[in-house]
Amino acid sequence: MLSTTTIHRATRRPRPWQLWCVLALLLLLASGGAQAVPAYARQTGSSCADCHAAAYGGGPGGPMLTPYGLRFKMGGYTDTDGNGTKIPVSMQLTETHSAPAKGDSTTNLSEGDLYLAGRVSDNVGGFVKVEADHTGHNTYNTLLRNVDLRFVAKELKLAGKELLLGVSVNNMPGFDDPLNALSASNTISPAGVTGTLLNFSSANAPASRVIGATVYALFDTNWYGEVGTYKSMPTSLQDHLGYNVAGDPGKLSDTGYFRFAYMKDMKSQYFSAGLVGLTTKRELPRNGGPKDDITDLGYDVSYQYLGNRENIVQLSYSNILEKRKYGSTFASPTDPTLFSRSRGNVHDQTLTATYIFKQSYGVVVAHLLSTGSPDPVRYTPNGDPDTTANLISVFWVPFGKDDSYIRWGNLKLSATWFRFTKFNGATSNIFAAPVGAPKTNPGDFNAFSVAASVAF
Repeated sequence: MLSTTTIHRATRRPRPWQLWCVLALLLLLASGGAQAVPAYARQTGSSCADCHAAAYGGGPGGPMLTPYGLRFKMGGYTDTDGNGTKIPVSMQLTETHSAPAKGDSTTNLSEGDLYLAGRVSDNVGGFVKVEADHTGHNTYNTLLRNVDLRFVAKELKLAGKELLLGVSVNNMPGFDDPLNALSASNTISPAGVTGTLLNFSSANAPASRVIGATVYALFDTNWYGEVGTYKSMPTSLQDHLGYNVAGDPGKLSDTGYFRFAYMKDMKSQYFSAGLVGLTTKRELPRNGGPKDDITDLGYDVSYQYLGNRENIVQLSYSNILEKRKYGSTFASPTDPTLFSRSRGNVHDQTLTATYIFKQSYGVVVAHLLSTGSPDPVRYTPNGDPDTTANLISVFWVPFGKDDSYIRWGNLKLSATWFRFTKFNGATSNIFAAPVGAPKTNPGDFNAFSVAASVAF
């Protein structure tokens, strides 16, 4: 997602900009998420609910893939029912009514998406999402949101065990994650004044603004491994693809990415545990100056109870720590004797619980925590970037199941509430307004939204 949808450092942005950027992120969480693409259902002859625990992918972020959906994704989106060639195209339209705690309520066709998704051959397939976002005054910004193109070699053997090998060319570290446990793949992430590189909503995050390739393998149906590298796109290309260059992740070099996981399919239950890492040198801004050394390391666990698909429960937790060694320091604009620290860390944690009834009715609850090491210069005025938020969403999906009248088109109605309890290290007066001046509290960023999405 766009890094401009979150809050940049308080030392560099005015307060009204910060407010509207948070509200934009909340709108993305309310209307976006992982969707079940009808083109895949037409290609495989399966319903959307075969790959997803709910028949549309669910509410914000979408429930995790079922084991069947996980295998389809790792298999390069190439499975087919063998009944002729299908056109690998789908569309989605989303109408959203947003009611922020501060500001005017709006009702708009908030997003229109074009998906080019499906198989090219037995070994080649992909997922491409072109997104048009409402930007106000009946105008839209079209951008290339997601790319995941795959080549896969199947039915291999190693030491007598099944082996699958693949290559993914994609534009977002973690988006191709089969476990859907990382924020790039489930689109639920902590918001705040800072964040890790693997948090798609962080300021100047590499999400959608890089291009890279990873090599992955699945051994014995349980063990998953992936390694690769990424390079940031030139700012001119980011602009052509619809992205504001103010969100440029900078020039990235010596970038490495890895993902390892154990997954266990127990038929009516599913469990996974994973490790993830990203390391890079970042030059931001791109002026030939010093580079920051950044390393993300994290782990995640998830559990899914499928049963007979009438009552589905999902739990997931991700924990990512980012270590930063800054290439330069700078003085406080108000106290020239006070300098920013040369090292720091950022910590993103997400805990999500989902319940789904008959693959149609669901509720998603998420606790989002973004913290960081204190720095009175980088994080003014409190010197503390800690932010805590909660998300609650309910949804209804009438179609997309095996017994549905419509199996390869879908509708989703959802209501989402996003609530902040701490922001910028404070639970009140988060920008330290002086006595008598208007104060901003974490609750001023709260928002409620109702969305209707149709996909076909």
